[in-house]
Amino acid sequence: MKEMFYIEDTPANKISYYLLLVFLVALPFDRLYSELALIGLVLHTLFHFKYREVQWSFRWVGWLSAGVFLTTMLGTLHAPKGSQAFSEWEKQLALVLFPLVAWASGLDWQRYRLRLMKAFAFSCVLTAVYLYAVAFYTVFSLQAPMSVLFTRSYMNHAFTAPIDLHATYFSSYLALSLVTLFYLLFRERAGWLMRWVYGLAILVCLAAILQLASRAVCISVVLIINILIPFLLTSGRARVGLLVVTLSITVAAVMMVSRNSHLHSRYLLQLKQDLHADTGAVEDPEPRMARWQCAWELIRVSPWIGYGTGAETDKLKEKYRAHNLVISYTYSLNAHNEFLSLWLKTGVLGMLWYLFLLVMGFREAWRRRDLFPAAFLVIIVCISFAENILDVNKGIFFFSCFFVFFIPKPAGDSIFTYGNKNTGASVGARARRYNHLLPQDQGSRI
Repeated sequence: MKEMFYIEDTPANKISYYLLLVFLVALPFDRLYSELALIGLVLHTLFHFKYREVQWSFRWVGWLSAGVFLTTMLGTLHAPKGSQAFSEWEKQLALVLFPLVAWASGLDWQRYRLRLMKAFAFSCVLTAVYLYAVAFYTVFSLQAPMSVLFTRSYMNHAFTAPIDLHATYFSSYLALSLVTLFYLLFRERAGWLMRWVYGLAILVCLAAILQLASRAVCISVVLIINILIPFLLTSGRARVGLLVVTLSITVAAVMMVSRNSHLHSRYLLQLKQDLHADTGAVEDPEPRMARWQCAWELIRVSPWIGYGTGAETDKLKEKYRAHNLVISYTYSLNAHNEFLSLWLKTGVLGMLWYLFLLVMGFREAWRRRDLFPAAFLVIIVCISFAENILDVNKGIFFFSCFFVFFIPKPAGDSIFTYGNKNTGASVGARARRYNHLLPQDQGSRI
Protein backbone atom coordinates (compact mmCIF):
# COMPACT_ATOMS: atom_id res chain seq x y z
CA MET A 1 0.00 0.00 0.00
CA LYS A 2 2.93 2.35 0.58
CA GLU A 3 3.69 2.58 -3.12
CA MET A 4 0.54 4.69 -3.59
CA PHE A 5 1.94 7.46 -1.40
CA TYR A 6 5.68 7.24 -1.98
CA ILE A 7 7.50 7.58 -5.29
CA GLU A 8 11.10 8.24 -6.29
CA ASP A 9 11.18 11.09 -8.76
CA THR A 10 12.16 14.73 -9.06
CA PRO A 11 10.58 17.12 -6.53
CA ALA A 12 8.47 18.74 -9.26
CA ASN A 13 7.20 15.36 -10.47
CA LYS A 14 6.40 14.30 -6.93
CA ILE A 15 4.16 17.34 -6.51
CA SER A 16 2.46 16.58 -9.85
CA TYR A 17 1.90 12.99 -8.75
CA TYR A 18 0.35 13.98 -5.41
CA LEU A 19 -1.92 16.56 -7.05
CA LEU A 20 -3.11 13.95 -9.54
CA LEU A 21 -3.55 11.50 -6.67
CA VAL A 22 -5.71 14.00 -4.76
CA PHE A 23 -7.79 14.63 -7.89
CA LEU A 24 -8.56 10.92 -8.34
CA VAL A 25 -9.17 10.20 -4.66
CA ALA A 26 -11.52 13.20 -4.41
CA LEU A 27 -13.48 12.31 -7.55
CA PRO A 28 -16.38 10.59 -5.69
CA PHE A 29 -16.89 13.65 -3.48
CA ASP A 30 -17.90 17.27 -3.99
CA ARG A 31 -16.54 18.61 -7.26
CA LEU A 32 -14.86 21.50 -5.43
CA TYR A 33 -12.06 19.20 -4.21
CA SER A 34 -11.36 17.80 -7.66
CA GLU A 35 -11.48 21.27 -9.20
CA LEU A 36 -8.98 22.62 -6.67
CA ALA A 37 -6.64 19.68 -7.32
CA LEU A 38 -6.92 20.20 -11.09
CA ILE A 39 -6.27 23.93 -10.79
CA GLY A 40 -3.23 23.21 -8.62
CA LEU A 41 -1.96 20.65 -11.13
CA VAL A 42 -2.35 23.08 -14.05
CA LEU A 43 -0.60 25.93 -12.21
CA HIS A 44 2.21 23.66 -11.03
CA THR A 45 2.69 22.33 -14.57
CA LEU A 46 2.84 25.85 -16.02
CA PHE A 47 5.36 26.94 -13.38
CA HIS A 48 7.70 24.04 -14.17
CA PHE A 49 7.08 23.96 -17.92
CA LYS A 50 10.12 23.27 -20.07
CA TYR A 51 9.52 22.95 -23.81
CA ARG A 52 12.49 20.65 -24.38
CA GLU A 53 11.13 18.11 -21.90
CA VAL A 54 7.59 17.99 -23.28
CA GLN A 55 6.45 14.40 -23.85
CA TRP A 56 4.92 14.56 -27.32
CA SER A 57 4.30 10.83 -27.72
CA PHE A 58 0.66 9.91 -28.41
CA ARG A 59 -0.29 13.57 -28.83
CA TRP A 60 -3.11 12.46 -31.16
CA VAL A 61 -4.95 11.28 -28.05
CA GLY A 62 -5.00 14.83 -26.76
CA TRP A 63 -6.31 16.16 -30.06
CA LEU A 64 -9.14 13.63 -29.96
CA SER A 65 -10.20 14.84 -26.52
CA ALA A 66 -9.62 18.52 -27.27
CA GLY A 67 -11.52 18.10 -30.56
CA VAL A 68 -14.77 17.68 -28.63
CA PHE A 69 -14.12 21.04 -26.98
CA LEU A 70 -13.28 22.61 -30.35
CA THR A 71 -16.62 21.46 -31.79
CA THR A 72 -18.28 23.07 -28.77
CA MET A 73 -16.47 26.30 -29.62
CA LEU A 74 -17.60 26.08 -33.24
CA GLY A 75 -21.18 25.56 -32.10
CA THR A 76 -20.96 28.87 -30.27
CA LEU A 77 -20.85 30.73 -33.59
CA HIS A 78 -24.57 30.09 -34.14
CA ALA A 79 -25.65 29.62 -30.52
CA PRO A 80 -28.89 31.47 -29.67
CA LYS A 81 -27.61 32.48 -26.21
CA GLY A 82 -23.96 33.23 -25.65
CA SER A 83 -24.22 32.86 -21.88
CA GLN A 84 -25.37 29.25 -22.21
CA ALA A 85 -22.62 28.50 -24.73
CA PHE A 86 -19.85 29.94 -22.55
CA SER A 87 -21.21 27.99 -19.59
CA GLU A 88 -20.54 24.80 -21.55
CA TRP A 89 -17.06 26.06 -22.39
CA GLU A 90 -16.35 26.35 -18.68
CA LYS A 91 -17.61 22.84 -17.92
CA GLN A 92 -15.76 21.19 -20.83
CA LEU A 93 -12.45 22.98 -20.32
CA ALA A 94 -11.04 19.83 -18.70
CA LEU A 95 -11.15 18.18 -22.16
CA VAL A 96 -8.28 20.50 -23.09
CA LEU A 97 -6.54 20.86 -19.74
CA PHE A 98 -5.80 17.16 -19.21
CA PRO A 99 -4.06 16.64 -22.57
CA LEU A 100 -2.04 19.83 -22.05
CA VAL A 101 -0.99 18.80 -18.53
CA ALA A 102 -0.10 15.29 -19.73
CA TRP A 103 2.07 16.76 -22.51
CA ALA A 104 3.73 19.54 -20.52
CA SER A 105 4.26 17.74 -17.23
CA GLY A 106 7.54 15.99 -16.58
CA LEU A 107 5.64 13.25 -14.76
CA ASP A 108 5.35 9.93 -16.57
CA TRP A 109 1.63 9.27 -16.08
CA GLN A 110 1.81 5.79 -17.54
CA ARG A 111 4.63 4.78 -15.23
CA TYR A 112 2.43 5.43 -12.19
CA ARG A 113 -0.86 4.33 -13.72
CA LEU A 114 -1.44 1.28 -11.53
CA ARG A 115 -0.56 3.09 -8.30
CA LEU A 116 -2.97 5.91 -9.08
CA MET A 117 -5.69 3.49 -10.10
CA LYS A 118 -5.25 1.54 -6.86
CA ALA A 119 -5.72 4.73 -4.84
CA PHE A 120 -8.78 5.64 -6.90
CA ALA A 121 -10.25 2.16 -6.44
CA PHE A 122 -9.83 2.15 -2.67
CA SER A 123 -11.29 5.66 -2.45
CA CYS A 124 -14.41 4.46 -4.28
CA VAL A 125 -14.67 1.28 -2.21
CA LEU A 126 -14.38 3.18 1.08
CA THR A 127 -17.00 5.64 -0.17
CA ALA A 128 -19.34 2.72 -0.93
CA VAL A 129 -18.69 1.30 2.56
CA TYR A 130 -19.58 4.70 4.03
CA LEU A 131 -22.83 4.83 2.04
CA TYR A 132 -23.76 1.35 3.24
CA ALA A 133 -22.96 2.40 6.81
CA VAL A 134 -25.33 5.36 6.45
CA ALA A 135 -28.03 3.09 4.98
CA PHE A 136 -27.63 0.48 7.75
CA TYR A 137 -27.71 3.16 10.43
CA THR A 138 -30.94 4.55 8.97
CA VAL A 139 -32.52 1.09 8.82
CA PHE A 140 -31.56 0.30 12.42
CA SER A 141 -32.74 3.71 13.62
CA LEU A 142 -36.14 3.13 12.05
CA GLN A 143 -36.19 -0.48 13.35
CA ALA A 144 -37.07 -1.59 9.83
CA PRO A 145 -36.28 -5.03 8.35
CA MET A 146 -33.08 -5.37 6.30
CA SER A 147 -35.15 -6.11 3.22
CA VAL A 148 -35.95 -2.38 2.90
CA LEU A 149 -32.41 -1.87 1.57
CA PHE A 150 -33.71 -3.08 -1.78
CA THR A 151 -36.53 -0.57 -2.01
CA ARG A 152 -36.64 2.79 -3.77
CA SER A 153 -35.78 4.63 -0.57
CA TYR A 154 -32.28 3.11 -0.56
CA MET A 155 -31.55 2.59 -4.24
CA ASN A 156 -30.21 4.69 -7.10
CA HIS A 157 -29.97 8.40 -6.25
CA ALA A 158 -31.27 7.82 -2.73
CA PHE A 159 -28.21 5.65 -2.01
CA THR A 160 -25.74 8.37 -3.10
CA ALA A 161 -27.66 11.23 -1.49
CA PRO A 162 -25.16 11.53 1.44
CA ILE A 163 -22.37 12.47 -1.01
CA ASP A 164 -24.65 14.33 -3.43
CA LEU A 165 -23.42 12.45 -6.50
CA HIS A 166 -25.41 11.19 -9.48
CA ALA A 167 -25.87 7.41 -9.15
CA THR A 168 -24.75 6.69 -12.72
CA TYR A 169 -21.43 8.48 -12.33
CA PHE A 170 -20.60 6.85 -9.00
CA SER A 171 -21.52 3.51 -10.59
CA SER A 172 -19.06 4.22 -13.40
CA TYR A 173 -16.33 4.96 -10.83
CA LEU A 174 -17.07 1.67 -9.09
CA ALA A 175 -17.05 -0.21 -12.40
CA LEU A 176 -13.58 1.10 -13.20
CA SER A 177 -12.49 0.33 -9.64
CA LEU A 178 -13.76 -3.21 -10.16
CA VAL A 179 -11.48 -3.60 -13.19
CA THR A 180 -8.51 -2.33 -11.16
CA LEU A 181 -9.19 -4.71 -8.28
CA PHE A 182 -9.49 -7.71 -10.59
CA TYR A 183 -6.20 -6.70 -12.21
CA LEU A 184 -4.49 -6.42 -8.82
CA LEU A 185 -5.94 -9.73 -7.69
CA PHE A 186 -4.54 -11.62 -10.69
CA ARG A 187 -1.40 -9.69 -11.58
CA GLU A 188 0.02 -8.20 -8.39
CA ARG A 189 2.39 -10.31 -6.34
CA ALA A 190 0.60 -9.87 -3.05
CA GLY A 191 0.27 -11.95 0.08
CA TRP A 192 -2.84 -13.80 1.11
CA LEU A 193 -4.03 -10.89 3.28
CA MET A 194 -4.00 -8.41 0.41
CA ARG A 195 -5.73 -10.95 -1.84
CA TRP A 196 -8.52 -11.20 0.70
CA VAL A 197 -8.72 -7.41 0.80
CA TYR A 198 -8.99 -7.27 -3.00
CA GLY A 199 -11.63 -10.01 -2.99
CA LEU A 200 -13.76 -8.26 -0.37
CA ALA A 201 -13.36 -4.95 -2.20
CA ILE A 202 -14.61 -6.61 -5.41
CA LEU A 203 -17.71 -7.84 -3.58
CA VAL A 204 -18.35 -4.35 -2.18
CA CYS A 205 -18.11 -2.89 -5.71
CA LEU A 206 -20.50 -5.48 -7.15
CA ALA A 207 -23.02 -4.99 -4.33
CA ALA A 208 -22.89 -1.20 -4.61
CA ILE A 209 -23.29 -1.28 -8.40
CA LEU A 210 -26.39 -3.44 -7.98
CA GLN A 211 -27.65 -1.10 -5.27
CA LEU A 212 -27.12 1.99 -7.41
CA ALA A 213 -29.26 0.42 -10.13
CA SER A 214 -27.77 2.28 -13.07
CA ARG A 215 -28.86 0.09 -15.96
CA ALA A 216 -26.26 1.46 -18.39
CA VAL A 217 -23.37 0.78 -16.01
CA CYS A 218 -24.74 -2.65 -15.06
CA ILE A 219 -24.81 -3.65 -18.74
CA SER A 220 -21.20 -2.53 -19.11
CA VAL A 221 -20.18 -4.45 -15.96
CA VAL A 222 -21.79 -7.64 -17.29
CA LEU A 223 -19.76 -7.27 -20.50
CA ILE A 224 -16.56 -6.46 -18.62
CA ILE A 225 -16.57 -9.26 -16.05
CA ASN A 226 -17.78 -11.97 -18.45
CA ILE A 227 -15.79 -11.05 -21.57
CA LEU A 228 -13.02 -8.48 -21.13
CA ILE A 229 -11.56 -9.54 -17.79
CA PRO A 230 -11.45 -13.30 -18.48
CA PHE A 231 -10.06 -12.95 -22.01
CA LEU A 232 -7.66 -10.02 -21.50
CA LEU A 233 -6.45 -10.79 -17.99
CA THR A 234 -6.20 -14.59 -17.79
CA SER A 235 -5.53 -17.64 -19.92
CA GLY A 236 -5.84 -21.42 -19.74
CA ARG A 237 -7.34 -22.92 -16.60
CA ALA A 238 -7.38 -19.58 -14.84
CA ARG A 239 -9.63 -18.20 -17.58
CA VAL A 240 -12.03 -21.13 -17.30
CA GLY A 241 -12.17 -20.82 -13.52
CA LEU A 242 -12.74 -17.08 -13.68
CA LEU A 243 -15.48 -17.49 -16.29
CA VAL A 244 -17.26 -19.95 -14.01
CA VAL A 245 -17.08 -17.45 -11.13
CA THR A 246 -18.17 -14.39 -13.13
CA LEU A 247 -21.01 -16.22 -14.88
CA SER A 248 -22.18 -17.55 -11.51
CA ILE A 249 -22.17 -14.00 -10.12
CA THR A 250 -24.15 -12.80 -13.13
CA VAL A 251 -26.74 -15.60 -12.79
CA ALA A 252 -27.07 -14.93 -9.05
CA ALA A 253 -27.62 -11.22 -9.73
CA VAL A 254 -30.26 -11.97 -12.37
CA MET A 255 -32.08 -14.29 -9.99
CA MET A 256 -31.98 -11.65 -7.26
CA VAL A 257 -33.38 -9.02 -9.62
CA SER A 258 -36.16 -11.30 -10.81
CA ARG A 259 -37.25 -12.23 -7.26
CA ASN A 260 -37.23 -8.73 -5.76
CA SER A 261 -40.13 -6.58 -6.95
CA HIS A 262 -38.26 -3.28 -6.56
CA LEU A 263 -35.15 -4.51 -8.39
CA HIS A 264 -37.32 -6.14 -11.04
CA SER A 265 -39.18 -2.89 -11.59
CA ARG A 266 -35.99 -0.82 -11.76
CA TYR A 267 -33.92 -3.11 -13.97
CA LEU A 268 -36.43 -4.86 -16.21
CA LEU A 269 -39.76 -3.03 -16.33
CA GLN A 270 -38.26 0.46 -16.58
CA LEU A 271 -35.68 -0.70 -19.11
CA LYS A 272 -38.45 -2.11 -21.27
CA GLN A 273 -40.43 1.10 -20.95
CA ASP A 274 -37.36 3.23 -21.68
CA LEU A 275 -37.04 1.51 -25.05
CA HIS A 276 -40.63 2.34 -25.99
CA ALA A 277 -42.08 5.78 -26.61
CA ASP A 278 -45.35 5.05 -24.80
CA THR A 279 -46.02 7.66 -22.12
CA GLY A 280 -48.24 7.48 -19.06
CA ALA A 281 -46.87 4.26 -17.52
CA VAL A 282 -46.87 4.13 -13.72
CA GLU A 283 -43.18 3.19 -13.35
CA ASP A 284 -41.80 5.57 -15.98
CA PRO A 285 -44.44 7.99 -17.34
CA GLU A 286 -41.97 9.72 -19.70
CA PRO A 287 -39.34 7.20 -20.90
CA ARG A 288 -36.06 8.10 -22.53
CA MET A 289 -37.32 7.01 -25.93
CA ALA A 290 -39.88 9.82 -25.86
CA ARG A 291 -37.13 12.37 -25.29
CA TRP A 292 -34.94 10.72 -27.93
CA GLN A 293 -37.77 11.09 -30.43
CA CYS A 294 -38.09 14.78 -29.59
CA ALA A 295 -34.34 15.21 -30.12
CA TRP A 296 -34.48 13.31 -33.42
CA GLU A 297 -37.31 15.52 -34.69
CA LEU A 298 -35.11 18.55 -34.06
CA ILE A 299 -32.05 16.93 -35.64
CA ARG A 300 -33.96 16.13 -38.82
CA VAL A 301 -34.70 19.84 -39.29
CA SER A 302 -31.06 20.94 -38.86
CA PRO A 303 -28.77 17.89 -39.20
CA TRP A 304 -25.63 19.60 -40.51
CA ILE A 305 -24.93 22.44 -38.08
CA GLY A 306 -27.35 21.72 -35.25
CA TYR A 307 -28.78 24.51 -33.12
CA GLY A 308 -25.68 25.80 -31.41
CA THR A 309 -23.87 25.17 -28.16
CA GLY A 310 -26.16 25.49 -25.14
CA ALA A 311 -29.37 25.34 -27.17
CA GLU A 312 -30.30 21.73 -26.38
CA THR A 313 -32.59 22.23 -23.39
CA ASP A 314 -34.52 25.20 -24.78
CA LYS A 315 -35.13 23.48 -28.11
CA LEU A 316 -36.18 20.25 -26.42
CA LYS A 317 -38.61 22.09 -24.15
CA GLU A 318 -40.43 23.31 -27.24
CA LYS A 319 -40.90 19.70 -28.31
CA TYR A 320 -41.77 18.56 -24.79
CA ARG A 321 -44.55 21.12 -24.74
CA ALA A 322 -45.80 20.03 -28.16
CA HIS A 323 -45.85 16.34 -27.09
CA ASN A 324 -47.26 17.08 -23.62
CA LEU A 325 -44.22 15.74 -21.76
CA VAL A 326 -44.94 17.65 -18.56
CA ILE A 327 -42.21 16.14 -16.36
CA SER A 328 -39.49 16.62 -18.96
CA TYR A 329 -40.62 20.20 -19.57
CA THR A 330 -40.86 21.08 -15.87
CA TYR A 331 -37.41 19.75 -14.98
CA SER A 332 -35.79 20.93 -18.27
CA LEU A 333 -34.43 17.46 -18.98
CA ASN A 334 -31.81 17.00 -21.68
CA ALA A 335 -31.84 14.27 -24.33
CA HIS A 336 -30.16 11.72 -22.03
CA ASN A 337 -28.10 10.48 -24.97
CA GLU A 338 -24.64 11.92 -25.68
CA PHE A 339 -24.71 11.07 -29.38
CA LEU A 340 -28.03 12.83 -29.95
CA SER A 341 -26.99 15.71 -27.70
CA LEU A 342 -23.81 16.44 -29.67
CA TRP A 343 -25.66 16.09 -32.96
CA LEU A 344 -28.39 18.46 -31.79
CA LYS A 345 -25.96 21.12 -30.53
CA THR A 346 -22.97 20.95 -32.88
CA GLY A 347 -24.38 19.16 -35.90
CA VAL A 348 -23.13 16.05 -37.61
CA LEU A 349 -19.48 17.10 -37.13
CA GLY A 350 -19.71 16.97 -33.34
CA MET A 351 -21.43 13.60 -33.31
CA LEU A 352 -19.03 12.06 -35.88
CA TRP A 353 -15.99 13.38 -34.01
CA TYR A 354 -17.21 11.73 -30.80
CA LEU A 355 -17.76 8.45 -32.67
CA PHE A 356 -14.30 8.75 -34.23
CA LEU A 357 -12.79 9.31 -30.78
CA LEU A 358 -14.42 6.14 -29.43
CA VAL A 359 -13.44 4.06 -32.46
CA MET A 360 -9.80 5.17 -32.26
CA GLY A 361 -9.76 4.41 -28.55
CA PHE A 362 -11.14 0.91 -29.09
CA ARG A 363 -8.68 0.38 -31.94
CA GLU A 364 -5.73 1.22 -29.69
CA ALA A 365 -7.07 -0.89 -26.81
CA TRP A 366 -7.59 -3.88 -29.11
CA ARG A 367 -4.16 -3.48 -30.70
CA ARG A 368 -2.49 -3.62 -27.28
CA ARG A 369 -5.00 -6.04 -25.72
CA ASP A 370 -5.12 -3.61 -22.79
CA LEU A 371 -7.89 -4.25 -20.27
CA PHE A 372 -8.05 -0.74 -18.78
CA PRO A 373 -8.85 1.35 -21.89
CA ALA A 374 -11.13 -1.38 -23.26
CA ALA A 375 -13.19 -1.52 -20.06
CA PHE A 376 -13.21 2.27 -19.73
CA LEU A 377 -14.54 2.75 -23.27
CA VAL A 378 -17.23 0.09 -22.78
CA ILE A 379 -18.41 2.04 -19.73
CA ILE A 380 -18.35 5.32 -21.67
CA VAL A 381 -20.30 3.91 -24.62
CA CYS A 382 -23.00 2.37 -22.41
CA ILE A 383 -23.41 5.60 -20.43
CA SER A 384 -23.45 7.69 -23.62
CA PHE A 385 -26.61 5.90 -24.73
CA ALA A 386 -28.39 6.84 -21.49
CA GLU A 387 -26.86 10.10 -20.23
CA ASN A 388 -25.28 13.34 -21.44
CA ILE A 389 -21.94 12.47 -19.88
CA LEU A 390 -20.23 15.60 -21.26
CA ASP A 391 -22.80 17.97 -19.76
CA VAL A 392 -21.85 17.59 -16.09
CA ASN A 393 -18.51 18.13 -14.34
CA LYS A 394 -18.26 14.67 -12.82
CA GLY A 395 -18.82 13.04 -16.20
CA ILE A 396 -16.40 15.39 -17.97
CA PHE A 397 -13.70 14.84 -15.35
CA PHE A 398 -14.17 11.08 -15.57
CA PHE A 399 -14.00 11.04 -19.37
CA SER A 400 -11.22 13.57 -19.95
CA CYS A 401 -8.87 12.30 -17.24
CA PHE A 402 -9.08 8.58 -17.93
CA PHE A 403 -9.17 8.89 -21.72
CA VAL A 404 -5.80 10.64 -21.65
CA PHE A 405 -4.68 8.36 -18.82
CA PHE A 406 -5.45 5.02 -20.47
CA ILE A 407 -5.10 5.38 -24.22
CA PRO A 408 -1.33 6.07 -24.46
CA LYS A 409 0.78 2.94 -24.29
CA PRO A 410 1.99 2.22 -20.73
CA ALA A 411 5.69 2.93 -20.38
CA GLY A 412 7.85 -0.16 -20.34
CA ASP A 413 10.78 1.73 -18.91
CA SER A 414 11.44 4.25 -16.20
CA ILE A 415 13.92 6.87 -15.12
CA PHE A 416 14.95 4.46 -12.36
CA THR A 417 17.02 1.31 -12.60
CA TYR A 418 16.23 0.10 -9.12
CA GLY A 419 13.17 0.22 -6.95
CA ASN A 420 12.96 -0.14 -3.20
CA LYS A 421 10.69 -1.76 -0.64
CA ASN A 422 8.09 0.97 -1.22
CA THR A 423 8.19 1.42 -4.99
CA GLY A 424 9.00 -2.10 -6.17
CA ALA A 425 11.37 -3.05 -8.96
CA SER A 426 11.65 -0.94 -12.08
CA VAL A 427 13.72 -1.13 -15.23
CA GLY A 428 16.12 0.90 -17.32
CA ALA A 429 16.68 4.64 -17.42
CA ARG A 430 15.51 6.39 -20.54
CA ALA A 431 16.68 10.00 -20.39
CA ARG A 432 20.04 11.60 -19.67
CA ARG A 433 18.48 14.46 -17.76
CA TYR A 434 17.52 12.01 -15.00
CA ASN A 435 21.02 10.57 -14.54
CA HIS A 436 21.53 12.43 -11.28
CA LEU A 437 18.67 10.38 -9.77
CA LEU A 438 20.27 7.03 -10.63
CA PRO A 439 22.93 5.11 -8.71
CA GLN A 440 26.34 6.26 -9.89
CA ASP A 441 27.31 2.96 -11.52
CA GLN A 442 24.06 2.90 -13.50
CA GLY A 443 24.05 6.53 -14.60
CA SER A 444 27.43 6.12 -16.23
CA ARG A 445 26.12 3.38 -18.55
CA ILE A 446 23.60 5.58 -20.37
